[in-house]
Amino acid sequence: MKLLEKILDDTNLEQACDKVVKAKGANGVDKMSTSDLKNYLKENKEELKTLIRNRQYKPMPVRRVEIPKDDGSKRLLGIPTVIDRMIQQAIVQVLSPIYEEQFSEYSYGFRPQRNAHMAIEQTLECINQGKGWIVDMDLEKFFDKVNHDKLMQIVSETIKDGDVISLIRKYLVSGIQIDNEFKESIIGTPQGGNLSPLLGNIILDKLDKELESRGLSFARYADDCLIFVGTERAADRVMKNVSRYIEKELKLKVNMTKSRVARPEQVKFLGFEIRKGQDFLYKARPHKLSVKKLKEKIRRITMRRWSINMTTRLARLRYLFRGWFNYFKHNKMKSLVSEIDSYTRVRLRMCIWKQWKTVKNRQKALMKLGIPKRKAWEWANTRKGYARTANSFIMTRSVTNKILVKRGFLTMESLFQQAFIY
Repeated sequence: MKLLEKILDDTNLEQACDKVVKAKGANGVDKMSTSDLKNYLKENKEELKTLIRNRQYKPMPVRRVEIPKDDGSKRLLGIPTVIDRMIQQAIVQVLSPIYEEQFSEYSYGFRPQRNAHMAIEQTLECINQGKGWIVDMDLEKFFDKVNHDKLMQIVSETIKDGDVISLIRKYLVSGIQIDNEFKESIIGTPQGGNLSPLLGNIILDKLDKELESRGLSFARYADDCLIFVGTERAADRVMKNVSRYIEKELKLKVNMTKSRVARPEQVKFLGFEIRKGQDFLYKARPHKLSVKKLKEKIRRITMRRWSINMTTRLARLRYLFRGWFNYFKHNKMKSLVSEIDSYTRVRLRMCIWKQWKTVKNRQKALMKLGIPKRKAWEWANTRKGYARTANSFIMTRSVTNKILVKRGFLTMESLFQQAFIY
């Protein structure tokens, strides 16, 4: 069976449709939502398959979305229509098993049965083996700078079905819609499409193979790549040679201002920082910027001017805490989880103080929580700001930690205890 027919197989298309619907996501330029996709496929499946077989199918432009980054720049996302996301997913489901057989064991991003934790484990293993000089490679706007011809040349080395090659190229050149203006896409593979992570791994697998042929230890997660060597001199040499290979052979751009030779303590990798423990072995922990970003998300959820009820606020915090902890969890972060919990409690008490609003309501609420009438009256009339009041003994004594938990506050400490103590 031709590869294209495997992609267009009814079962494969239906599985792709289910995954797109489950993932939800924003609408593309045609405004069709994921909730409409199953009905569309049911009514138009045969016509869609015929168009693709005859090379008459034309993907719609992706919708440009800009996401702010930590350094002030913006990440450019391209949101395909839900129909195109389904077709791209169908391609991925057939091509991914083919490429999994040839991808490097040291590539961890956007691959089945692999994740960021495995990349961190590889990083620590290399450093603790004595390879304490790190070449931190930064590819400049990788997904936006992929050379189409080079990418398709590499894809064609494995995929011999011309119809599949043609369909993939159509997605590369489908164009971008910015507001109501159309812009040609002559370079890059838009972040936001289901196919882009696989295509990114396909071209960067060439880098993996080059590093392996040189006998270098490395860990790569998508376009984030660390190379580990034993000396600074070797690291400088590797930096120079690998940068030349990336730019000459892969037609990609190395960001020389961000790429560097560094010691483990200087590296930020996948949200983690590396520090030497008391046993003289290096370990990973959440980077200070990752903690800062978490606190900023907590701050946004607990903004006093955001008029949502406490039940909804606490539900959003539970979702945030579970996701963050499951990604960063390790058994040496007890003090950090206590710090995060303390910060969040103050923010929640500020919200509660704001909800009580009036002097009368504040006095009544404090008395109900066990504060004597006179003391409740004094604090109900306080001119202290929200933060000072929330940190005061009157709020910690009335709106206790136990009360917050009873109302639905899932502490980071409870997640830590479940993971490492019980």
